[in-house]
Amino acid sequence: MNSPAQSVTVDSGSVPVLALLPVSVVVPAYNYGHFLPQALDSILAQTHPAGEIIVVDDGSTDNTREIVAAYGARVTYIHQANAGLSATRNTGLARARHPLVVFLDADDELLPGFLGQGARWFSELTPDHGVVAFRSHHIDALGNRMPANRETGELHGNMTVEDIILRTRFAPSAVMVRREVFAVCGGFDPALRSSEDRDMWIRVAARYRVWLAPERLALIRKHSANMSSNADRMKLNMGRTLTKAWEAGWVPRRRFWFWLQVVAVYRYQTGLIYLGVGRRWAAAWDLLAAVAWWPLPFSARVLNSQVSLLRLRALARWCRGMKRRDL
Repeated sequence: MNSPAQSVTVDSGSVPVLALLPVSVVVPAYNYGHFLPQALDSILAQTHPAGEIIVVDDGSTDNTREIVAAYGARVTYIHQANAGLSATRNTGLARARHPLVVFLDADDELLPGFLGQGARWFSELTPDHGVVAFRSHHIDALGNRMPANRETGELHGNMTVEDIILRTRFAPSAVMVRREVFAVCGGFDPALRSSEDRDMWIRVAARYRVWLAPERLALIRKHSANMSSNADRMKLNMGRTLTKAWEAGWVPRRRFWFWLQVVAVYRYQTGLIYLGVGRRWAAAWDLLAAVAWWPLPFSARVLNSQVSLLRLRALARWCRGMKRRDL
């Protein structure tokens, strides 16, 4: 049903593990010229300077080319015909020269210590750690900090493949990766038009260790043009990602109770996505399905919150919204 991940040729080289390794920052860009300067400035403001900055323009029709040109030799510019986010990241990855890689979406930003702290974590962790991820803050279109989502936990440490299959643990812009892992795991899957990052980290976590650091060092921008605003596409690709994980056997199918929770969390998350875009009947259907698939409470590692019965709380939000509509 799904095509295999796109192959990416990477020359991993021989790199001393304990060195503070240089970092390539890949910035995929598609018609985000109004946000791109903030993203690039946040890279240039790092306390540990980026070894290279690569902007891959995925066929933008705005002024992305001119914005990058203003940065001169500090930023490498690559233009390609529109091929989607996965292919754009893969293009940048194939061009990257350094042993650590960061993929910063053009509408997001890094806080100044991101590259240095990521490189330090890699110098301290064992060589089988393929990913270091950070927690993040949400900002709005104007760059203002948004309230934290209290329905997500504060877990940190080693994340297993089970953890990432159960739910997304970190944003794609908040991740630093050993470039060599892509030679083993392949690149981002071009068949996925969203959730491609979660699919990538599931495949990495099946073969390497993934470290989620406690620091919040990335700013993730929420705005009307985000991929998450297309609820149907998000649901479709989240389902495809989980189907790929099921078919790959990263977690044995005989662990029936685990997979029931996976489906329940999936339907809970898609219900919240529908609720966020105002599609209340679709939200109600998915939230009720989440309860049907797993009516029991979740453990703190699945959905860590100070309150219980999150799905019923979401349904209560739905009912309040419908009541306000009727008034």
